[in-house]
Amino acid sequence: MVDTTMSVKEAALMQIPDLLSRLGTSRETGLSDTDVELRRRQYGLNEMQIHEEEPLLVKYIGQFKDPMILLLLASALISLITREFDDALSITVAILIVVTVGFVQEYRSEKSLQALTQLIPPKCNCIRNGVMQEMLARYLVPGDIVYISVGDRVPADIRLIESVELEIDESSFTGETTHFQKQSQVIEDPDSLLLNNISFMGTFVCSGHGKGVVVSVGENSEFGQVFKMMQSEEAPKTPLQKSMDSLGKQLSFYSLCIIGCILLVGWIQGRNILNIFTIGVSLAVAAIPEGLPIVVTVTLALGVIRMANKNAIVKKLPVVETLGCVDVICSDKTGTLTQNKMEVTQIYTDRRRSAQVLDDDVVCEGESVTCDAHKDIFETIEIGCICNNAQFRDNTFKGQPTETALLSLGSKLNLFNLRDEFHRVDERSFSSEQKWMAVHVQRKCPMIDNDNEGVWFMKGALSVVLRHCTVIGQNHAPFTTKEKAHFEGVSAEMGHQGLRVIAFARGRSLMGMRFIGLMGLCDLPRVGVASAVSELMRGGVEVKMITGDALETAVSIAESLGIYTPGSLSLSGAELDQLGSSPEELASSVDRTSVFYRVTPKHKVTIVKALQHKNRIVGMTGDGTNDAVALKRAEIGIAMGTAGTDVCKEAADMILTDDNFSTILSAVEEGKGIYYNIRNFVRFQLSTSVAALSLVSLSTLFGLPNPLNAMQILWINIIMDGPPAQSLGVEPVDRDVMKQPPRKASDQMISFSLLARVLISAVIILLGTFWIFWREFQDEIVTPRDTTMTFTCFVLFDMFNALSCRSMTKSVVSLGLFSNRALSYSIGGCLLCQLLVIYFGPLQSIFQTESLSFSDIMLLLCLCSSVLIVDEVYKACYRRWGSSIKSQIHASRTSRVQVV
Repeated sequence: MVDTTMSVKEAALMQIPDLLSRLGTSRETGLSDTDVELRRRQYGLNEMQIHEEEPLLVKYIGQFKDPMILLLLASALISLITREFDDALSITVAILIVVTVGFVQEYRSEKSLQALTQLIPPKCNCIRNGVMQEMLARYLVPGDIVYISVGDRVPADIRLIESVELEIDESSFTGETTHFQKQSQVIEDPDSLLLNNISFMGTFVCSGHGKGVVVSVGENSEFGQVFKMMQSEEAPKTPLQKSMDSLGKQLSFYSLCIIGCILLVGWIQGRNILNIFTIGVSLAVAAIPEGLPIVVTVTLALGVIRMANKNAIVKKLPVVETLGCVDVICSDKTGTLTQNKMEVTQIYTDRRRSAQVLDDDVVCEGESVTCDAHKDIFETIEIGCICNNAQFRDNTFKGQPTETALLSLGSKLNLFNLRDEFHRVDERSFSSEQKWMAVHVQRKCPMIDNDNEGVWFMKGALSVVLRHCTVIGQNHAPFTTKEKAHFEGVSAEMGHQGLRVIAFARGRSLMGMRFIGLMGLCDLPRVGVASAVSELMRGGVEVKMITGDALETAVSIAESLGIYTPGSLSLSGAELDQLGSSPEELASSVDRTSVFYRVTPKHKVTIVKALQHKNRIVGMTGDGTNDAVALKRAEIGIAMGTAGTDVCKEAADMILTDDNFSTILSAVEEGKGIYYNIRNFVRFQLSTSVAALSLVSLSTLFGLPNPLNAMQILWINIIMDGPPAQSLGVEPVDRDVMKQPPRKASDQMISFSLLARVLISAVIILLGTFWIFWREFQDEIVTPRDTTMTFTCFVLFDMFNALSCRSMTKSVVSLGLFSNRALSYSIGGCLLCQLLVIYFGPLQSIFQTESLSFSDIMLLLCLCSSVLIVDEVYKACYRRWGSSIKSQIHASRTSRVQVV
């Protein structure tokens, strides 16, 4: 059997006869049926093999393995045993919501692998046994001879052996929107990254046609390598998921401790062990905030809706909160930081005059350009419009970005229809090898007799245009070496400004042309990106730029956006490869670098892993299929909605529908705010739970009657898990959150500071409520008035506590009493229901309450407001002293970001 295994680069470096011999095939006859059968056994079908999927039911059941879910299931079971059906129902609802959301997320994430298989075209034209035949692409094998033409999608990795004006759109593979011209000649430079004689699987033929030999198929192709990497790459857990796992374990531990303490004390006191165990289990169930999964889900879902309104589509709910932990964002330049739209900004003519292009005008030496006063500038613009294949259709310019930029410039001076005055006799198309384009035209209505001879117009790279120029100026003076050096210096200066330079010339023949001038073009930064970058960096989020451009262009754009400052580091793709042998050195270098240039999409994975090696939380943008692995590897994969491929979007966690970097700022802001809202809810619920548990536990342990009856405890539990608590999850995002540094992914949901605030509030609620109960229990007989006063006291404490839990640092007044309408309505509704429980006869009999006097209500209001007053004093002290200390810590943490 012939060994046909080889890489595409190896094939690119081989002469065509040697390659065909190595693959055991013929360019005229292709393979025989026998050869095909043998090779299919060796290489398999030309398709991606997706592992056999588990049934949907098995996947759904697998979601129940989460520690938090298992704990809630145990709680629901215990609630059923103890006949607390309301608790069992609420816990079950919470479980179903969380499990269903997790299942949907996992199901959608697997679509990224399926999307890759759609890139393989169903049919292709292949030569076998000397006959051209149409066949299914899945049956191709290495050595097959394939014909491709306009409109085809390349069926496998093909080494071209014939090429006629072949242009291929590789955006699905590289993310670059530029069409690549392909040729069949061997690649001379073994270190070249540009494989112009290879057509990759899944790419699209834009023009021309060609013939090639299949080098690799299926998972052995370049797309197949991406596919296998995606299969092996596990998306990391989000910080929120880690926090929820940790919280579940903590609550399990606390629950077991409660049961153990109750059993131990009851056994020491000689009480009935079964009764004590029932009390301990009930308290443990009450300690679990079953409303937490619901609030987390609702809060994240609302965040997703708000972000969608800001052009950011989030595919997985926990990702919203993860954005608040991101401390480094690696962004593409083209289309994300810039407009992905070339524009001419400078013109420099043979008369050494410079002009600047403004929004609607062209200005030279402070005045608008006119045909009479600035013929040299007009002549340069005219050549750009005539030596051009772009078109103006449907009120927009269509064609290559460079050529549409030249036509757009012509439209400012009403010249873009100038081609209609000429008849094109001949054209020399632009290619990456010759780096110039020329057209031979004749004026349709000759102004002078010799116009019938026609003229050549040329545009291209300065170095090659200069080789065709022998004269300069209207008097056709010799174009000296000194003058050429001058224009090379001007071009270099434009290049340092981040401009792409194009030279223009005209003449009767291609080898005796007159030099006309230069134009500098650039892809302008998007409006608002610079301010977004600045705000992100002030918030401790570092921004790194990744581009395939040259160093000068990359640094120029990065400087204008504030990403790169004097002294910052930059790395090329080749330098990244050299650092790859030392993980520590690579991670350190990548962490300190601001701009990565001349990189391929594969380098993105290297950058992500290096940053993660430094414990950074990475946000990575991408738009090409090859970016999919890096997007999946990063904590936050961000795909471009307009320019991005389907595979890229499926692999990403978030999609920017407007391809605008500024949208990321809004997303990060939303992510930070959501985490604070979830934390505020946890603070409220835990403080209420601890107070309620402590009240019942102390009464039980000291042999006192229960201060609350079953219906009253049920009502309090509804408040703990119901509308007032859940309304904290929809608190409007605090605009100051961007001033806070990114949260560390290792931070626990229940931090020391949060636990301290919980205990302070719980102690105040416990002491106040217990004092009311002790005050009413002077006759040592529990009456409806005693429980009503205690019950109402606890409920009012809860309402004031909910107000204080809206923010960890800001006062209720500064937030606005009614800025969170959901909370205002919830508190108002709970107070109204509490009044009905106290004063409405039928409810009095159900809750065993009696009417309270006005003085009783006023006493309770004054007492219960203490939890809010104490918290406001704490916040005021924090804002005065604690914030300054914290800002100093934040400054030291972000100093490196500001320097870079």
